[in-house]
Amino acid sequence: MTPRLPVGFVPLTDAAPLIVAVEMGFDRAEGIALDLRRANSWSVLRDMVSFGQVTAAQMLSPMPVASALGLGGAGAPLAAVAVLSLNGEVICVGNAIADRLRASGHDFGFEDMEAAGRALLAAAPEGLRVGVPFPFSMHAELLHDWMRRLRPTEPPALDIRTVPPPLMAAALAAGEIDAFCVGEPWGSMAVERGAGALLLPGVAIRPGASEKILGVRADLADRAPDQLHALIRALWHAGRWLTDPQSRVTACEMMSGRDYLDVPAEVLDRALSGELTISPRGETRKVDRFIDFGQGAPRAAEAAWIADRLAERLGREVDPARRAAKDTFRTDLYARAVAPVAGFAPLGESLPRPRSDHEFIPGPPE
Repeated sequence: MTPRLPVGFVPLTDAAPLIVAVEMGFDRAEGIALDLRRANSWSVLRDMVSFGQVTAAQMLSPMPVASALGLGGAGAPLAAVAVLSLNGEVICVGNAIADRLRASGHDFGFEDMEAAGRALLAAAPEGLRVGVPFPFSMHAELLHDWMRRLRPTEPPALDIRTVPPPLMAAALAAGEIDAFCVGEPWGSMAVERGAGALLLPGVAIRPGASEKILGVRADLADRAPDQLHALIRALWHAGRWLTDPQSRVTACEMMSGRDYLDVPAEVLDRALSGELTISPRGETRKVDRFIDFGQGAPRAAEAAWIADRLAERLGREVDPARRAAKDTFRTDLYARAVAPVAGFAPLGESLPRPRSDHEFIPGPPE
């Protein structure tokens, strides 16, 4: 009998590898059957993993590092055993700020993080209430990193507020926040609902950033290797399938179903194509490598970068934070899982990989 593995996800475009693994049968080809279970918040999903309600889950990349540092509530230590996606985030501002930006001459060019950041700070001198999906998320780290680089000696105060991804547009429209950073399709849905305009993609701030990972309890990583390896291989095949432009239409139709994202396929296509509609006026921008599903290996350097950022932001010592985070991104386990795949080769070898000094060098994941 095929073993069923319960796996959690949040309705986001970067849940695509999990959805595709089921809909295209990559899980069954590896001798397992994924039972996908939807949650609307990251804290719920984290607890589902910690308390054994699901075997694994889509997670924000900083969550295993935060758990190793004792942050984010009680629960079992977590490990990242695969990367589901790189980038795929957007920063969206409410209509009042968008109008101020246009009045100041900002062209919403969607590429220059410095120009966008300086225009945003000038348009909101009183400060910003910014929604993120979870306190320990790449969204929060991108925002803090962006602001710190604009004003290294005196970073602007951000009033960071936690808002579940599907509720971002409503919070923006209600005036509860001034802006947000979230994964697609929820930025595009805010535009569709006339709640705001997209200011910048995450890839303009930090190309190659690990956005979502497959998270498991750390003790499970070595306790049930066969099923976990099968899951990782199924996701590798799904990621490879998603990198083919010919798969885009089918992928969007799969994800749009009520059991998954329940969002129109044409809205989902914006992230996969990189052709984003940035405002209710219908303005569009093309973003190269807006989201990438083709580099599944967890990088030790990424765990270290996240540990550095969390330590700096929360006033902790960097070296102990790095030591605690060292084993949270399981590159070794991923390599063992995918090594037997016929014709396996890491995808995206020419893609940039982040460095802690914010410069980028070509090369495969570590």
